[in-house]
Amino acid sequence: MSELLEIYGDPLVLSVGGLFIGGLFGFFAQRSRFCLRAAVVEFWHRKFGEKLSVWLLAFSSAVILVQIMVLSGFLDKGTARQISATGSLSGALVGGVLFGLGMILTRGCASRLLVLSANGNLRALLSGLIFAVTAQASLAGALSPLRTEISSWWVIEGGPARDLLASLQLSPIAGLVFGFIWAAAALFFVWRSPTRSKWMWIGGIGTGAMVAAAWGFSQWIAKHSFEAVQIQGLTFSGPSAEWLMRVLSYPSPEIGFEFGMLPGVFMGSLVGALLGRDFKLEGFNDGYSMRRYIAGAVLMGFGSMLAGGCAVGAGVTGGAIFALTAWVSLFGMWLGAGLADRLIDTAPVTPSFRAP
Repeated sequence: MSELLEIYGDPLVLSVGGLFIGGLFGFFAQRSRFCLRAAVVEFWHRKFGEKLSVWLLAFSSAVILVQIMVLSGFLDKGTARQISATGSLSGALVGGVLFGLGMILTRGCASRLLVLSANGNLRALLSGLIFAVTAQASLAGALSPLRTEISSWWVIEGGPARDLLASLQLSPIAGLVFGFIWAAAALFFVWRSPTRSKWMWIGGIGTGAMVAAAWGFSQWIAKHSFEAVQIQGLTFSGPSAEWLMRVLSYPSPEIGFEFGMLPGVFMGSLVGALLGRDFKLEGFNDGYSMRRYIAGAVLMGFGSMLAGGCAVGAGVTGGAIFALTAWVSLFGMWLGAGLADRLIDTAPVTPSFRAP
Protein backbone atom coordinates (compact mmCIF):
# COMPACT_ATOMS: atom_id res chain seq x y z
CA MET A 1 0.00 0.00 0.00
CA SER A 2 2.83 2.42 0.81
CA GLU A 3 4.35 1.84 -2.63
CA LEU A 4 0.97 2.32 -4.29
CA LEU A 5 0.47 5.61 -2.48
CA GLU A 6 3.99 6.73 -3.35
CA ILE A 7 3.49 6.01 -7.05
CA TYR A 8 -0.03 7.35 -7.58
CA GLY A 9 -0.47 9.65 -4.59
CA ASP A 10 -3.11 9.72 -1.85
CA PRO A 11 -5.75 11.72 -3.78
CA LEU A 12 -5.90 9.33 -6.74
CA VAL A 13 -5.95 6.19 -4.59
CA LEU A 14 -8.67 7.68 -2.39
CA SER A 15 -10.69 8.63 -5.47
CA VAL A 16 -10.49 5.14 -6.94
CA GLY A 17 -11.49 3.64 -3.60
CA GLY A 18 -14.40 6.08 -3.38
CA LEU A 19 -15.49 5.13 -6.90
CA PHE A 20 -15.47 1.42 -6.07
CA ILE A 21 -17.16 1.70 -2.65
CA GLY A 22 -19.65 4.24 -3.96
CA GLY A 23 -20.49 1.99 -6.90
CA LEU A 24 -21.29 -0.93 -4.64
CA PHE A 25 -23.29 1.31 -2.30
CA GLY A 26 -25.34 2.63 -5.22
CA PHE A 27 -25.98 -0.87 -6.55
CA PHE A 28 -27.02 -2.33 -3.18
CA ALA A 29 -29.11 0.72 -2.27
CA GLN A 30 -30.92 0.60 -5.62
CA ARG A 31 -31.66 -3.11 -5.54
CA SER A 32 -32.84 -3.08 -1.90
CA ARG A 33 -34.78 0.22 -2.21
CA PHE A 34 -32.83 1.50 0.81
CA CYS A 35 -34.51 4.70 1.99
CA LEU A 36 -34.78 6.32 5.41
CA ARG A 37 -37.92 8.24 4.41
CA ALA A 38 -39.78 5.05 3.52
CA ALA A 39 -38.59 3.40 6.74
CA VAL A 40 -39.76 6.34 8.84
CA VAL A 41 -43.18 6.38 7.15
CA GLU A 42 -43.63 2.67 7.85
CA PHE A 43 -42.59 3.19 11.46
CA TRP A 44 -44.97 6.09 12.15
CA HIS A 45 -47.82 4.27 10.40
CA ARG A 46 -47.05 1.18 12.51
CA LYS A 47 -46.57 -0.90 9.39
CA PHE A 48 -43.27 -2.59 10.15
CA GLY A 49 -42.57 -3.97 6.70
CA GLU A 50 -39.93 -4.26 4.02
CA LYS A 51 -38.64 -0.66 3.98
CA LEU A 52 -38.03 -0.55 7.73
CA SER A 53 -36.43 -3.99 7.58
CA VAL A 54 -33.98 -2.93 4.87
CA TRP A 55 -32.97 0.21 6.76
CA LEU A 56 -32.46 -1.72 10.00
CA LEU A 57 -30.38 -4.34 8.17
CA ALA A 58 -28.17 -1.61 6.70
CA PHE A 59 -27.86 0.30 9.97
CA SER A 60 -27.14 -2.74 12.13
CA SER A 61 -24.62 -4.11 9.59
CA ALA A 62 -22.74 -0.81 9.60
CA VAL A 63 -22.71 -0.66 13.42
CA ILE A 64 -21.55 -4.27 13.83
CA LEU A 65 -18.76 -4.07 11.23
CA VAL A 66 -17.50 -0.69 12.44
CA GLN A 67 -17.46 -1.77 16.07
CA ILE A 68 -15.56 -4.95 15.12
CA MET A 69 -12.91 -2.75 13.48
CA VAL A 70 -12.77 -0.57 16.60
CA LEU A 71 -12.45 -3.59 18.91
CA SER A 72 -9.70 -5.09 16.74
CA GLY A 73 -7.72 -1.87 17.00
CA PHE A 74 -7.84 -1.27 13.25
CA LEU A 75 -10.15 1.77 13.33
CA ASP A 76 -9.33 4.75 15.52
CA LYS A 77 -12.74 6.41 15.59
CA GLY A 78 -11.45 9.13 17.94
CA THR A 79 -9.72 10.77 14.95
CA ALA A 80 -12.97 10.99 12.96
CA ARG A 81 -14.27 14.52 12.43
CA GLN A 82 -17.68 13.57 13.92
CA ILE A 83 -15.97 12.93 17.27
CA SER A 84 -12.69 14.87 17.34
CA ALA A 85 -14.01 18.25 16.18
CA THR A 86 -16.22 20.65 18.10
CA GLY A 87 -19.89 19.93 17.41
CA SER A 88 -23.29 21.47 17.94
CA LEU A 89 -26.21 19.71 19.62
CA SER A 90 -28.58 22.53 18.66
CA GLY A 91 -27.45 22.26 15.05
CA ALA A 92 -27.83 18.49 15.14
CA LEU A 93 -31.39 18.62 16.48
CA VAL A 94 -32.71 21.54 14.43
CA GLY A 95 -30.90 20.37 11.32
CA GLY A 96 -32.16 16.83 11.76
CA VAL A 97 -35.76 18.00 12.08
CA LEU A 98 -35.46 20.22 8.99
CA PHE A 99 -33.85 17.40 7.04
CA GLY A 100 -36.66 15.04 8.08
CA LEU A 101 -39.27 17.53 6.91
CA GLY A 102 -37.45 17.95 3.63
CA MET A 103 -37.05 14.27 2.83
CA ILE A 104 -40.81 13.74 3.20
CA LEU A 105 -41.47 16.56 0.72
CA THR A 106 -38.93 15.23 -1.79
CA ARG A 107 -39.90 11.59 -1.14
CA GLY A 108 -36.30 10.62 -0.49
CA CYS A 109 -33.14 11.59 1.39
CA ALA A 110 -29.97 12.89 -0.29
CA SER A 111 -28.56 9.46 -1.15
CA ARG A 112 -31.95 8.26 -2.39
CA LEU A 113 -32.23 11.28 -4.70
CA LEU A 114 -28.88 10.38 -6.30
CA VAL A 115 -29.91 6.74 -6.66
CA LEU A 116 -33.26 7.69 -8.22
CA SER A 117 -31.59 10.20 -10.56
CA ALA A 118 -29.60 7.36 -12.06
CA ASN A 119 -32.89 5.49 -12.56
CA GLY A 120 -34.27 8.26 -14.78
CA ASN A 121 -36.22 10.17 -12.13
CA LEU A 122 -36.04 13.83 -13.20
CA ARG A 123 -37.83 14.96 -10.04
CA ALA A 124 -34.99 13.50 -7.99
CA LEU A 125 -32.39 15.03 -10.33
CA LEU A 126 -33.78 18.55 -9.93
CA SER A 127 -34.18 18.08 -6.19
CA GLY A 128 -30.60 16.85 -5.93
CA LEU A 129 -29.26 19.90 -7.76
CA ILE A 130 -31.22 22.26 -5.49
CA PHE A 131 -30.01 20.27 -2.48
CA ALA A 132 -26.39 20.76 -3.58
CA VAL A 133 -26.86 24.50 -4.18
CA THR A 134 -28.49 24.98 -0.76
CA ALA A 135 -25.81 22.90 0.95
CA GLN A 136 -23.08 25.10 -0.56
CA ALA A 137 -24.98 28.27 0.37
CA SER A 138 -25.24 26.93 3.93
CA LEU A 139 -21.56 26.03 4.06
CA ALA A 140 -20.02 29.22 2.70
CA GLY A 141 -22.76 31.36 1.18
CA ALA A 142 -25.83 33.39 2.01
CA LEU A 143 -27.20 30.86 4.50
CA SER A 144 -23.91 30.43 6.36
CA PRO A 145 -24.61 33.15 9.01
CA LEU A 146 -27.94 31.53 9.90
CA ARG A 147 -26.30 28.11 10.15
CA THR A 148 -23.56 29.53 12.36
CA GLU A 149 -26.09 31.26 14.63
CA ILE A 150 -28.19 28.14 15.21
CA SER A 151 -25.07 26.03 15.75
CA SER A 152 -23.84 28.42 18.44
CA TRP A 153 -26.87 27.83 20.69
CA TRP A 154 -25.53 24.58 22.17
CA VAL A 155 -21.91 23.72 21.43
CA ILE A 156 -20.19 20.53 22.54
CA GLU A 157 -16.43 20.05 22.69
CA GLY A 158 -14.79 17.37 20.58
CA GLY A 159 -13.34 14.23 22.13
CA PRO A 160 -14.92 11.94 24.74
CA ALA A 161 -17.83 14.34 25.30
CA ARG A 162 -18.92 13.81 21.71
CA ASP A 163 -18.50 10.01 21.90
CA LEU A 164 -21.81 8.55 23.05
CA LEU A 165 -20.29 5.32 24.38
CA ALA A 166 -17.56 7.17 26.27
CA SER A 167 -20.13 9.58 27.73
CA LEU A 168 -22.11 6.62 29.04
CA GLN A 169 -18.87 4.94 30.21
CA LEU A 170 -19.46 1.98 27.91
CA SER A 171 -16.91 0.01 25.91
CA PRO A 172 -17.03 -0.77 22.17
CA ILE A 173 -18.39 -4.18 23.18
CA ALA A 174 -21.59 -2.42 24.22
CA GLY A 175 -21.73 -0.85 20.77
CA LEU A 176 -21.33 -4.26 19.18
CA VAL A 177 -24.09 -5.70 21.36
CA PHE A 178 -26.30 -2.78 20.41
CA GLY A 179 -25.68 -3.53 16.75
CA PHE A 180 -26.69 -7.17 17.20
CA ILE A 181 -29.87 -6.10 19.00
CA TRP A 182 -30.88 -3.96 16.03
CA ALA A 183 -29.89 -6.79 13.68
CA ALA A 184 -32.23 -9.10 15.61
CA ALA A 185 -35.01 -6.52 15.25
CA ALA A 186 -34.30 -6.31 11.52
CA LEU A 187 -34.48 -10.10 11.15
CA PHE A 188 -37.76 -10.15 13.06
CA PHE A 189 -39.34 -7.59 10.73
CA VAL A 190 -37.89 -9.32 7.67
CA TRP A 191 -39.46 -12.57 8.82
CA ARG A 192 -42.82 -10.87 9.25
CA SER A 193 -42.64 -9.16 5.85
CA PRO A 194 -44.87 -10.78 3.21
CA THR A 195 -42.26 -10.08 0.51
CA ARG A 196 -39.00 -11.54 1.77
CA SER A 197 -36.95 -11.03 -1.39
CA LYS A 198 -33.28 -11.91 -1.51
CA TRP A 199 -32.44 -8.26 -2.15
CA MET A 200 -33.84 -7.31 1.23
CA TRP A 201 -31.03 -9.34 2.74
CA ILE A 202 -28.24 -8.84 0.22
CA GLY A 203 -28.97 -5.20 -0.52
CA GLY A 204 -29.64 -4.15 3.06
CA ILE A 205 -26.54 -5.82 4.50
CA GLY A 206 -24.45 -4.74 1.50
CA THR A 207 -25.48 -1.11 1.89
CA GLY A 208 -24.44 -1.09 5.55
CA ALA A 209 -21.21 -2.94 4.73
CA MET A 210 -20.22 -0.17 2.29
CA VAL A 211 -20.62 2.41 5.07
CA ALA A 212 -18.19 0.38 7.17
CA ALA A 213 -15.93 -0.15 4.14
CA ALA A 214 -15.56 3.61 3.71
CA TRP A 215 -14.36 3.95 7.30
CA GLY A 216 -12.01 1.00 6.91
CA PHE A 217 -10.58 2.10 3.58
CA SER A 218 -9.83 5.66 4.69
CA GLN A 219 -8.25 4.33 7.91
CA TRP A 220 -6.10 1.96 5.85
CA ILE A 221 -4.90 4.86 3.71
CA ALA A 222 -4.24 7.00 6.81
CA LYS A 223 -2.05 4.28 8.33
CA HIS A 224 0.08 3.83 5.21
CA SER A 225 0.24 7.39 3.93
CA PHE A 226 3.21 9.68 4.42
CA GLU A 227 0.78 12.60 4.70
CA ALA A 228 -1.96 13.35 7.22
CA VAL A 229 -5.18 11.78 5.94
CA GLN A 230 -8.56 12.40 7.58
CA ILE A 231 -10.52 9.19 8.03
CA GLN A 232 -14.08 9.44 6.76
CA GLY A 233 -17.21 7.50 5.97
CA LEU A 234 -19.99 7.87 3.43
CA THR A 235 -21.86 11.16 3.34
CA PHE A 236 -23.64 13.11 0.61
CA SER A 237 -24.13 16.71 1.75
CA GLY A 238 -20.51 17.91 1.74
CA PRO A 239 -19.53 15.97 -1.41
CA SER A 240 -22.59 17.32 -3.25
CA ALA A 241 -21.57 20.89 -2.43
CA GLU A 242 -17.98 20.08 -3.39
CA TRP A 243 -18.99 18.68 -6.77
CA LEU A 244 -21.11 21.77 -7.40
CA MET A 245 -18.04 23.96 -6.91
CA ARG A 246 -16.03 21.76 -9.27
CA VAL A 247 -18.52 22.61 -11.98
CA LEU A 248 -18.89 26.30 -11.16
CA SER A 249 -15.42 27.44 -10.11
CA TYR A 250 -11.75 27.10 -10.97
CA PRO A 251 -9.39 25.92 -9.63
CA SER A 252 -11.36 22.94 -8.42
CA PRO A 253 -10.96 21.45 -4.92
CA GLU A 254 -8.33 18.72 -4.62
CA ILE A 255 -9.65 15.29 -5.53
CA GLY A 256 -10.16 12.69 -2.82
CA PHE A 257 -12.58 10.05 -1.65
CA GLU A 258 -15.67 12.18 -2.39
CA PHE A 259 -14.46 12.83 -5.95
CA GLY A 260 -14.97 9.18 -6.84
CA MET A 261 -17.77 8.37 -4.42
CA LEU A 262 -20.64 10.40 -5.92
CA PRO A 263 -20.09 9.25 -9.54
CA GLY A 264 -19.64 5.74 -8.20
CA VAL A 265 -23.03 5.78 -6.47
CA PHE A 266 -24.66 7.10 -9.65
CA MET A 267 -23.09 4.43 -11.86
CA GLY A 268 -23.77 1.63 -9.39
CA SER A 269 -27.42 2.64 -9.18
CA LEU A 270 -27.65 2.86 -12.97
CA VAL A 271 -26.29 -0.67 -13.32
CA GLY A 272 -28.81 -1.89 -10.72
CA ALA A 273 -31.67 -0.15 -12.52
CA LEU A 274 -30.70 -1.62 -15.89
CA LEU A 275 -30.29 -5.14 -14.50
CA GLY A 276 -33.60 -4.89 -12.64
CA ARG A 277 -35.31 -3.15 -15.56
CA ASP A 278 -36.17 -0.22 -13.31
CA PHE A 279 -34.85 2.55 -15.55
CA LYS A 280 -37.69 4.88 -16.50
CA LEU A 281 -37.84 8.58 -17.27
CA GLU A 282 -40.17 10.32 -14.83
CA GLY A 283 -40.98 14.00 -14.40
CA PHE A 284 -43.36 16.31 -12.56
CA ASN A 285 -47.11 15.96 -13.01
CA ASP A 286 -47.87 19.60 -12.22
CA GLY A 287 -46.56 22.80 -10.70
CA TYR A 288 -47.82 21.95 -7.22
CA SER A 289 -45.67 18.84 -6.92
CA MET A 290 -42.69 20.76 -8.30
CA ARG A 291 -43.00 23.36 -5.53
CA ARG A 292 -43.16 20.56 -2.98
CA TYR A 293 -39.90 19.00 -4.19
CA ILE A 294 -38.08 22.35 -4.38
CA ALA A 295 -39.11 23.27 -0.83
CA GLY A 296 -38.03 19.85 0.43
CA ALA A 297 -34.64 20.04 -1.29
CA VAL A 298 -33.95 23.46 0.29
CA LEU A 299 -34.86 22.15 3.75
CA MET A 300 -32.65 19.10 3.29
CA GLY A 301 -29.70 21.10 1.99
CA PHE A 302 -29.74 23.54 4.89
CA GLY A 303 -30.65 20.88 7.44
CA SER A 304 -27.84 18.53 6.41
CA MET A 305 -25.17 21.21 6.78
CA LEU A 306 -26.64 22.28 10.11
CA ALA A 307 -26.84 18.68 11.36
CA GLY A 308 -23.35 17.78 10.16
CA GLY A 309 -24.53 15.24 7.62
CA CYS A 310 -27.42 13.67 5.75
CA ALA A 311 -29.46 10.55 6.52
CA VAL A 312 -26.47 8.39 5.56
CA GLY A 313 -23.67 10.73 6.62
CA ALA A 314 -25.02 11.50 10.08
CA GLY A 315 -27.65 8.82 10.54
CA VAL A 316 -25.69 5.71 9.53
CA THR A 317 -22.04 6.73 9.11
CA GLY A 318 -21.91 8.87 12.25
CA GLY A 319 -24.28 6.57 14.11
CA ALA A 320 -22.01 3.59 13.46
CA ILE A 321 -19.15 5.22 15.41
CA PHE A 322 -21.61 6.43 18.09
CA ALA A 323 -21.00 10.13 17.57
CA LEU A 324 -23.41 11.89 19.94
CA THR A 325 -24.40 14.62 17.48
CA ALA A 326 -25.09 11.99 14.82
CA TRP A 327 -27.57 10.22 17.08
CA VAL A 328 -29.25 13.54 17.93
CA SER A 329 -29.47 14.29 14.19
CA LEU A 330 -30.94 10.87 13.49
CA PHE A 331 -33.55 11.39 16.22
CA GLY A 332 -34.41 14.78 14.70
CA MET A 333 -34.80 13.23 11.25
CA TRP A 334 -37.23 10.60 12.50
CA LEU A 335 -39.16 13.24 14.44
CA GLY A 336 -39.26 15.79 11.61
CA ALA A 337 -40.22 13.19 9.02
CA GLY A 338 -42.98 11.85 11.25
CA LEU A 339 -44.43 15.32 11.76
CA ALA A 340 -44.26 16.14 8.04
CA ASP A 341 -45.88 12.86 7.07
CA ARG A 342 -48.70 13.42 9.54
CA LEU A 343 -49.29 17.09 8.72
CA ILE A 344 -48.75 16.99 4.94
CA ASP A 345 -49.11 13.50 3.49
CA THR A 346 -51.63 12.05 5.94
CA ALA A 347 -53.67 15.24 6.35
CA PRO A 348 -56.33 16.25 3.78
CA VAL A 349 -54.69 17.31 0.52
CA THR A 350 -54.18 21.04 0.05
CA PRO A 351 -53.47 22.83 -3.25
CA SER A 352 -49.96 23.79 -2.14
CA PHE A 353 -48.75 20.28 -1.40
CA ARG A 354 -50.83 18.02 -3.58
CA ALA A 355 -49.31 14.57 -3.96
CA PRO A 356 -47.50 14.20 -7.31
